[in-house]
Amino acid sequence: MTVSVEEFFAEPMTAPVGQPLRVAVYTRLAAGIRSQVFPLGSPLPKESELGVRLGVSRTVVREALMLLEEDGLIHTRRGVGRFVAAQLPRAGLERLRPLEDAIAAQGLPVQVERLQAKVQRASDFVAQGLRLETDADSFFWESRLTRAGEPVALVHEHLPADGHLRAVSPALAELLRTPADPERTVLGAVTRKLGPVFNSGECRITVGTADTARAELLEVEIGEPLLVLTQTATHAGRPAYLAKYLVRAAEPLSVLQAPQSSP
Repeated sequence: MTVSVEEFFAEPMTAPVGQPLRVAVYTRLAAGIRSQVFPLGSPLPKESELGVRLGVSRTVVREALMLLEEDGLIHTRRGVGRFVAAQLPRAGLERLRPLEDAIAAQGLPVQVERLQAKVQRASDFVAQGLRLETDADSFFWESRLTRAGEPVALVHEHLPADGHLRAVSPALAELLRTPADPERTVLGAVTRKLGPVFNSGECRITVGTADTARAELLEVEIGEPLLVLTQTATHAGRPAYLAKYLVRAAEPLSVLQAPQSSP
């Protein structure tokens, strides 16, 4: 059931410890847009009103609105104001963000189910991807993403363990001393708590097939094609995050492209 604007603003504005306030405001307004508190094509309240009702400064509101416009959720009409987009953008891989956010469809949120969480010896794939010694330990998480009860993807995430991670990011190492939010992927939990930790990323796209274990978890036939996304991300120039996303082939994904600029 869609809540009213008054009910939406009546809920106190909170930000997880360590998360930039602009990210918290962005998340709050994006949720209001996707849940139709602010209908498609409708005008948004002015910066000053948003600041008062959310209890933050106009500067924070302005920064959050810039992020919303960057992601195609709102647009500005010069001299008129800001409006919710007439159509929300399709899922895209153009930004480094949690897979559950990238494939969430309007009105159909994606649920995360944690299947495994452990420290294990780094495989060759992990050692190469994170630049670790082959006998080093690494964190491993396996999660399954579902929509309306139907599996859509498996997520395997790896980060350095012990002193390796602390050398990369003390804040990230401190956060992962406690179990990650089981209702988010690790990237999702880290982003929610700390904001955009990673500086840059690369997503390699290939095609694989479902073996017995993957087929069972994704509820597909053995041998069915899967989209395989290998995601790496760095912090301060050092590899800090490695993930493999196994996505059902029927799942729509896109990469948004801009026109080539003239020489």
